[in-house]
Amino acid sequence: MPKFAANLSMMFNEVPFQERFPAARNAGFAAVEYLFPYDFPAADLADRLRQEGLTQALFNMPPGNWDAGDRGISALPGREAEFQKSVETALGYARALNCKKIHCMAGIVGPGVKPRIAERTYVGNLRLIAEAAAAAGVTVLIEPLNSRDAPGYLVPYNDHARRVIEEVGAPNLKLQLDLYHTQIMGGDLATSIREFMPITGHVQIAGVPERHEPDVGEINYPYLFGLIDDLGYDGWIGCEYRPRGPTTDGLGWIRPYLR
Repeated sequence: MPKFAANLSMMFNEVPFQERFPAARNAGFAAVEYLFPYDFPAADLADRLRQEGLTQALFNMPPGNWDAGDRGISALPGREAEFQKSVETALGYARALNCKKIHCMAGIVGPGVKPRIAERTYVGNLRLIAEAAAAAGVTVLIEPLNSRDAPGYLVPYNDHARRVIEEVGAPNLKLQLDLYHTQIMGGDLATSIREFMPITGHVQIAGVPERHEPDVGEINYPYLFGLIDDLGYDGWIGCEYRPRGPTTDGLGWIRPYLR
């Protein structure tokens, strides 16, 4: 049976961030993920997890200047020193939160950067974070982002991510298979799941096209959940969607899967 992690950056926005932990637990979730933890002391977040008996499934490495449009810096030439510092920060939080998976965003590649230079920078930085993360028992994830929501993102397709994973060659570098992004960039989800599951370290879901609950839109998620189960995936499935209204009002889809 699939197991789900609530994404606290998008869900339970009716309450302040730290109150979303008990809200998620009260709704039946056993794990949480979110974009970034860095606005809060790691010890405070660890206390929240312990108090609610929640597992921290995933968070992202520092993305650069998010408000200025950065969506990661690992593929951006000239920012290697900033990336190295972000590795220390992210792994410090991972240790404190007992989180075994972190997502390393590539970045928006501007018109002045040659793609081959960005790719070379990306591969080099991924080797650095993979080595450091391995020593901490952490898996590094890379996630393609669709070109509608993130135009200019270096890695928009799963097969591109696979080529990068193969080039880096680190056993703890895996794919973050987001079915929302995958559907927008070509669909054929059942085939994609079968193809990429061997290198997948984390799965995320949302309805398409509006990124609402997974029972809204064009994807037949119950079928895909059964397929994911059949393929032997036993990790968390992150619910990275924007509820149409109060979060709990839209959770009817998950009740059959709660133990």
